[in-house]
Amino acid sequence: MSETEKITINLGLVDLGQVDLLVQEGFYSNRTDFIRTAIRNQISAHAEEVRQTVARKTLVLGLQHYTRQDLEAVQAASETLEIKVLGLASIADDVSPELALATIDSIVVLGAFRASPAVKAALASRIRSS
Repeated sequence: MSETEKITINLGLVDLGQVDLLVQEGFYSNRTDFIRTAIRNQISAHAEEVRQTVARKTLVLGLQHYTRQDLEAVQAASETLEIKVLGLASIADDVSPELALATIDSIVVLGAFRASPAVKAALASRIRSS
């Protein structure tokens, strides 16, 4: 499982030219290095707001993985889950769509959500992601 997610952005030609100039002058190794650095700087600048929002919305920060055994235990306890993750939420490949539907009420993911196509299809109406 990859620890990165590919995104696509559109930049104005002047902005792109300035990025290329900084790369050419050796400030960054390539465009991706510049963009990652800019994103990390902005996240760092807003770290306190992120921390407060994570706490307020009771989000799990980082990686949250659900196995078949996890969901079977939830089902055995006659409970359901409201999954809220900032980062990566994933459901094991051996989880059936029926088990997922029986145990997961809602999924909110700011980042990436990974599950089998069948589980994603079954939970489609319960998933809200970025």
